[in-house]
Amino acid sequence: MTALVASDAPAQATDRHASPRGVYAVRGALALLWAVGFAVVSGSLDAASIAFLVGYPVIDVTASLIDARAGRGTSTGNVQLVNAGLSLLAVIALALASADSTAAALHVFGAWATVSGLLQLTVALRRRTLGGQWAMILSGSISTLAGAAFNVMAAADKPTLGGLTGYAVLGGLFFIVSAVRSPRP
Repeated sequence: MTALVASDAPAQATDRHASPRGVYAVRGALALLWAVGFAVVSGSLDAASIAFLVGYPVIDVTASLIDARAGRGTSTGNVQLVNAGLSLLAVIALALASADSTAAALHVFGAWATVSGLLQLTVALRRRTLGGQWAMILSGSISTLAGAAFNVMAAADKPTLGGLTGYAVLGGLFFIVSAVRSPRP
């Protein structure tokens, strides 16, 4: 992890000029909307809940690509590109796993939440000099732990998808807090 968070001066200088404020605000709002919709359909693994399951990492792919473009050529931009690729793989894996079972879908979601949480934490630590990153540091840390919890939930006798709603609400709130606390461009 130390190698991942080592910063280089040109990347930090460039990142200071590219505030993630707008991306954070939109991503936070979308996560909250997703949570409301998913709460309605998460009772069973059907077409609607699968569409929502696949849709959550699509939000991450899009936000990561926008953020990477703003930070093109920087260390955080490169991490965002890796996160976008990981989230795209999660979209495909969730579609396949959802055809199998709730447990399989939770395992995939959990693995994705763990790794993307570590990447989010890496970006937040690199951006900490921008200000407003404490919420992203917490969010990345919690996502990493929640991913492990989803895998434990998947091993239960009757796993359910309900826990994903709280995960999205908390993530959405953290992104909105970061948007408010980030400096204006």
